[in-house]
Amino acid sequence: MGRWAVVKSMRKVKVFEKSDERILGDGDFVKHVLSVAEERMERIDLLRSKGYNLEKIVQRVCSVMELEPSEILKPGKTRSRVTARSLLCFWAVREPGISMTELSRRLNLSLTGVSLSVSRGEKIAESNGFKLLD
Repeated sequence: MGRWAVVKSMRKVKVFEKSDERILGDGDFVKHVLSVAEERMERIDLLRSKGYNLEKIVQRVCSVMELEPSEILKPGKTRSRVTARSLLCFWAVREPGISMTELSRRLNLSLTGVSLSVSRGEKIAESNGFKLLD
């Protein structure tokens, strides 16, 4: 809104903006950010209530990529394994909010490797029309 004097003068005339000390921006921007965050939390709750943990996501990736879980979870850089692991990282991090640290341990990847896999997995999902939930 500008300087503190502007904020004080707006308060005097009873003009209030939606605000949150964690978010910098005008009232409309704050509302948008909070709305997106609420939608994300609702999606996470839905997935967790349906049992979407790492193992269930591995099963979903297996069905989409026509691989066995052991193929996805073991190390290696074959194209099909990298593609499947990337999709797994994307869905696990972006959907039910599984931490990259947990994925790093389970897949024996660095945090940077997991982060790159998330980005790669997003492109794979978009270009192939893959969805975690049918």
